[in-house]
Amino acid sequence: MALFYSTELYVTAADPRALAEEQPLPEALRRTPLCTKVLCFLALGRPDLGDHWKSLQSEEAFETVRTRLCSILASTITTASVLLAISGVFVTTGSPVTYFNYTLPAPHCLLFMSLMLAMIAMLTSGSSMIRWLHTDRHWTQEQLKPGGYFVLSYLLSIVTPMFFVAWSLHCFIFAMLLAGFSSESMICRAVTALWLVAYTVNIGMILMEAMWKYATSLNHARYRQ
Repeated sequence: MALFYSTELYVTAADPRALAEEQPLPEALRRTPLCTKVLCFLALGRPDLGDHWKSLQSEEAFETVRTRLCSILASTITTASVLLAISGVFVTTGSPVTYFNYTLPAPHCLLFMSLMLAMIAMLTSGSSMIRWLHTDRHWTQEQLKPGGYFVLSYLLSIVTPMFFVAWSLHCFIFAMLLAGFSSESMICRAVTALWLVAYTVNIGMILMEAMWKYATSLNHARYRQ
């Protein structure tokens, strides 16, 4: 995800002459509410827009940011396509075995939700990628300067596709878990329980790492101020 990289890396490669003439961070972007900080962290890997604003001061740094974000959106489209294909197969076909019945009402509803969310993820990812391919740094600067709603729409265009993919994936996982625990086979229920433990451990590790990185980024931001 985007939260594991920082635009601070891009600034160091920028042209020194461009940095010498860089525009200061607008006042509207200096103090941001908590929700905006969280969105900044998820979209850009930093809890504020300071480093991202610096990356908009030169064409080289901006091109690096755009390439990275387009790569993330392309990966999101690929993941959504896989989820769409798998969910479509599960929704339109019956279970080939009797001990793993995913056509029960609850799993089938979750699979259908996964299918719909994967479609939305593909649409939002594609539109966001088109936007980034045709934008330029001056237009992006003008969009961010007013702050408020314009910043939120800017960040949501990056984060929303990843949210839909995550929701689609979790709907599919929960559908498989429900089908597994509803099975009459003891072996199937045991395998499902092991899968649930592995899933919980991995999600916990990801959340702990994200929280640690967010706290570290906040400390660095306060230190620079």
